[in-house]
Amino acid sequence: MHITKVYNWLNNKQPGRCLLCLSTDASVQHGLCEPCRRDLPWLGSRCRQCALPLPFAGQLCGQCQQHPPAYSQVICPFLYRFPLDSLVPAFKYHKQLIYGRLLAHLLADYVSFAYQEQQHALPDALIPMPLHRKRQAQRGFNQALELARPMARTLGCPMLSATLKRVQATHTQQGLTAQQRKHNLRGAFECSAPEKVTGLHLALIDDVLTTGATADEASYTLLKAGAQSVSIWCVARTP
Repeated sequence: MHITKVYNWLNNKQPGRCLLCLSTDASVQHGLCEPCRRDLPWLGSRCRQCALPLPFAGQLCGQCQQHPPAYSQVICPFLYRFPLDSLVPAFKYHKQLIYGRLLAHLLADYVSFAYQEQQHALPDALIPMPLHRKRQAQRGFNQALELARPMARTLGCPMLSATLKRVQATHTQQGLTAQQRKHNLRGAFECSAPEKVTGLHLALIDDVLTTGATADEASYTLLKAGAQSVSIWCVARTP
């Protein structure tokens, strides 16, 4: 993918054009042409639980073997590499919601394919990963909610947007070890309506999965509240 595409998508506001290369090719769907879609950093073989990239498919990584996470699986189409490492921050930190809609469509398409391949039914409900009220006030919106809304419509799944709450404004996770992240997040979430999740298979929606500590703690909170199982759906996975 040519570096000039960075400038193209930063300035592109024209409907009917590819958000990356500005092509008006007939293959453009939801803001992306087929050649650019093929060039995306698709996640190949990965851990069957946390989606960490691995040399061979169908295996469990060492971390999941030693300390199994609360969630049952991660559905994730991409590695967090170019252009995802530019699209996600533009959406998340600069309110470029057009890229959020693109990412939601890509994730919904991949989720639909993955569940058909697994021959599993879709979850009973979707839950966007919550932000603490202070963080959301600073950012102005919750990026996970902006991903979950169009996905719920596309997949025909109900969304429980206020059931899981982030009740602690934890310190930034950047630079922390996996163990430090887990300790930092302890007690960070609360399920405000256990009766709404009891016995359900849920999908937690987020943008990027790094160590999985946040997803693990949020999943644990939902399972403790009575959920049957929790899957994580995210756009990209860090190596």
